[in-house]
Amino acid sequence: MEYLSKERYDEIAAELHNLINVEYPRIKDELSEARAQGDLSENFEYRAARRAQGKAISRIRFLQKVLQHSRVIDRSALPKDRISLLSKVEFTHLGTNRKMTCTIVSHHEMNLEEGKLSCNSPIGIALMGRKAGEIVDVDAPAGKFQIRIEKVEVNAE
Repeated sequence: MEYLSKERYDEIAAELHNLINVEYPRIKDELSEARAQGDLSENFEYRAARRAQGKAISRIRFLQKVLQHSRVIDRSALPKDRISLLSKVEFTHLGTNRKMTCTIVSHHEMNLEEGKLSCNSPIGIALMGRKAGEIVDVDAPAGKFQIRIEKVEVNAE
């Protein structure tokens, strides 16, 4: 079971709807036109349409599985005193004294440019369930380091 914010769940549902109702029918039309041109062994348009069809089917199946196995996060059920999904966290890397602010999200919502950090990342795992003021050990692929949690906004939007 995976948890998504309402916004991300709606984005995935909209992408799936667009793929099924707009993109896939367009690809099927392109495939029919290419097939009507004759010799399929030397027909570039046909091969390109088949590749596009395969990619679309693959993406549709993936998005269907994501939605099937996901639930929208009930913000009212999240803990009020500890870091959890959708918490905005400010922390300091004690080795470099560098500060960072991020929001903890599921891996389907992760976007470092927007400051969204996956709860499954090494830092996300280390932060989950912690409170402001704690010093946390992070076991990352690049090595172990410590961070100090400066500020936590629980259930941030």
